[in-house]
Amino acid sequence: MKRNFNFLLACLLALPLFAQNEKATGLPGDQFSLEGALELFKSAASPEEFETLLNKKENEVNNLDVNGDNETDYVKVISKKDGDAQILILQVSVSEDENQDIAVINIEKTGREDAIIQIIGDEDIYGEEVIVEPSDGTEESLEDNGSGPSWSCNNTLVVVNVWTWPSVRFIYSPTYRPWVSPWRWRVYPNWWRPWRPLTWSVWHPLRLKHYRPTVRVVHTHRVAKARNIYKPVRVTSTTVRTRNASAHANYKVRKTTTTVKGPRGNAVTKKSTTVKGPRGNVKAQKTTVKKSRRGN
Repeated sequence: MKRNFNFLLACLLALPLFAQNEKATGLPGDQFSLEGALELFKSAASPEEFETLLNKKENEVNNLDVNGDNETDYVKVISKKDGDAQILILQVSVSEDENQDIAVINIEKTGREDAIIQIIGDEDIYGEEVIVEPSDGTEESLEDNGSGPSWSCNNTLVVVNVWTWPSVRFIYSPTYRPWVSPWRWRVYPNWWRPWRPLTWSVWHPLRLKHYRPTVRVVHTHRVAKARNIYKPVRVTSTTVRTRNASAHANYKVRKTTTTVKGPRGNAVTKKSTTVKGPRGNVKAQKTTVKKSRRGN
């Protein structure tokens, strides 16, 4: 039994996060699926088509209303490149004078037919940077698939080669010119009609039902050159920051609990509390792991 417990504990501590916010944070990031955006980019033929897919209600990726006007926001896509590294910025117009980045897709060609990709949620929107990347599914052995978490462990993360994605091949073609969305505040495509944002209780299940099996949330930046392209061009909004100041303050203290059950009903619960200082530095961090038996 002790051996099983140690095995489960090792798996639990190595397990990556499998989805973006499972509980409402009160921040705008609750209303935008990074996992879904990455999957839409995978299926798109070009950045322009990707922008169209992001803003279709039926794709259930965008439910944003960052300026609080009770209408969903149109997400623009702006691409930039520097050699083998490229970025696609996902951005909304907050007003005539302000824009706010929601996330950025970082892509880097690492070989003749090799490329890696990550999408990173902006810290002003998610409370902290949230990094999502493709998954080959091998590390999902402890994810609840509907019949309970399976008792197996594979903590080796395979970095997925995305060269075969149509959108990736398109942006690395010799004739490609970086796409910059032509739309702006109150000037949007004729086909687009904003809708009233869905409540969290309605939106959250819709967001979770798609995309998760082929993506994962990680804590490692893998696309360094693309990240350096983005740093000097990141755009934030004072309006958005002020409007979400209270939610950001609450987010500074986060409590998470993860419970994984073994085949005999025993369980491991991992609880961690992180307190951040005013400048984002970690002031205190405590992790506790508790073992319980069936019925306790």
